[in-house]
Amino acid sequence: MTKIHPTAIIHSSAQLAEGVEVGPYTLIGEDVVIGPNTWLGPHCVVEHARIGRDNKIHAGACLGTPPQDFKYNGEPTLLILGDKNIVREYVTLNRGTTTGKTVIGNECMFMAYSHVGHDCRVGNGLVLVNSAALAGHVEVGDNTIIGGMAGIHQFARIGSLVMLGAGAMAGLDIPPFCTAQGDRAKIVGLNLIGMRRAGIGREGVSSVKEAFKTLFSSGWTMKEAVEKLKSEPMTSQVALMVDFIEKTKRGITGLRKSVPEEEEEPVSV
Repeated sequence: MTKIHPTAIIHSSAQLAEGVEVGPYTLIGEDVVIGPNTWLGPHCVVEHARIGRDNKIHAGACLGTPPQDFKYNGEPTLLILGDKNIVREYVTLNRGTTTGKTVIGNECMFMAYSHVGHDCRVGNGLVLVNSAALAGHVEVGDNTIIGGMAGIHQFARIGSLVMLGAGAMAGLDIPPFCTAQGDRAKIVGLNLIGMRRAGIGREGVSSVKEAFKTLFSSGWTMKEAVEKLKSEPMTSQVALMVDFIEKTKRGITGLRKSVPEEEEEPVSV
C-alpha cells in the first residue's frame, strides 16, 4: 500500500504505485505517474513527470517543474526519470520544452542543489555533484561524474565515463573516457580508474590509450585522426569515441597544453 502523510497534497490525476511513500507537505501535481517503492521526503514538488521504481527523492527537490526558458508557453511536456535514482535536497529536474521531454536513466545520483535543465538526455549512473548544473538540451552518457559547481553549456555533450573536475565550465563536447577540468574546460587525460571500475579489460583500455594519442597528440586534425582510426580495426570503446566525435555540432574540447601559472605548485624556500 502507499503511505501518504496527511499534510501531503496529491492531485486527483496522479497515479501512485504500490509501496510509494510521500512525506509531509509534499505536493504532487497533475500528470504524474510514480512507480513502486519510490520514496519522497518532505516539501518536495512533483508535476508532469513519469518516475520509475525504487527512487529516493529527498527534502525540497522539485521534479518536472517548468523549464527556465522564455520560449516555453505552458505546452504539455514531461520529465521522465528511470529507476533507483537518488535525488538529494533541493535538486531541480525541469521538464522539457520543444522536444517535449527531459529524459534521465537509472541509478543516477543528483547531489544537493544540482540542476538538470529542460530537454536534457541523461544516461545511467550519472553522478552530478553538489551545485553542478546542466543547461538545456545537454546530453550526458553513462557512468559519468560531473564535479561540484561545474556547469555544462546548452547543447553540449558529455560522453560516457567522463570525469569532469569541480568548478569546470564545459562549453564544447567532451568525448567518452576523458577527464577534463578548468574554465573553459580542457581535456587533461583519460579516466583510467573509471574504465577499470566499469569492467573494461586490458585490451579495451589499451585501445583507448592509443586512440587518445592519435586524436590529441599526433599533430593531425581531428578529422584526419578519426579517419586514421576508422581505417583500422576498432574495439567497441574506440568505436564509441569515433561515433561521438563524428556527431559533434559544437566541436570537441581540446587538450590542455600546459598547466596555467596560477595552478603551479608553490616553490619551497
